[in-house]
This record gives sequence, C-alpha cells and structure tokens, in this order.
Amino acid sequence: MGMADYVPAVRRIETNRPDAYAFELTGRITAADIENLYGLLEGAYELHDRIDLLIRIVDYDGAEWLDVSRKTRSEGRQHALEHVRRCAAVGEPNWTIYARALLVIATTVEIRHFASEEEEKAWSWLDALPVDEK
Repeated sequence: MGMADYVPAVRRIETNRPDAYAFELTGRITAADIENLYGLLEGAYELHDRIDLLIRIVDYDGAEWLDVSRKTRSEGRQHALEHVRRCAAVGEPNWTIYARALLVIATTVEIRHFASEEEEKAWSWLDALPVDEK
C-alpha cells in the first residue's frame, strides 16, 4: 500500500458546543495518526482553556504508541491535564484504566468508558451532541 492508499485513522466529529471535541479512531492507529490527534488537540487548547472530549473507537487493530517520541507523549499528557475537563471513551478496548494511570491519580480530568451501544449516554455525560454531517 502506497501513501496515496493510506486512510487516516483519526476523524474529527463536529459537535454542538465550541469547547466539546470528538474524534473517531478506526482500525490501526499509526504514530502519524497519534501525532495528528495531538496536533488537533493542541489547536483546541489554543482556542479554549478547558475542553470536553469524546473518543470513539471503531474496529480497533492496535496503536503504535511506542513509535511516538517520549517527549511528544509527555507533552500530550501534560497538556491534557491542563486542558481536558471530561473525557468520554466509547468502544473497545477500554483504555481508560491506562489513561488514569498516565494522567496521575490526583487529576482533575474526569474519564469514563462507555460501551459502543452506550454512545448516547457518553454524549449526555458531556452535555454535547454530534452535529449531523450532511
């Protein structure tokens, strides 16, 4: 598969709130996808001091976390601690256990996992809605 055949695994989902961000992660998440997600979040942090975040995981086939530089991962974690108010994880695997460990126990970030069929509850918990993409 050449670069022209590559389909990014990260897709932004528009929401009804300017400070609520949502992303769908599909299939195999490459280091480039992770870097892209971090960049999108950095843009959100520039616009809003605090954000709510929904991450929808679909057909998960692994992630190349170790191929992302340690510095980038560390900065991503620190910036999330500073800016993310609530994070809803929808779908499998349930990575919130690891996220809590990485974000330190005494964090101000609220993280909850929702099964795929509970996505509506996740949106409700964030007090946000996806915007139809028609």
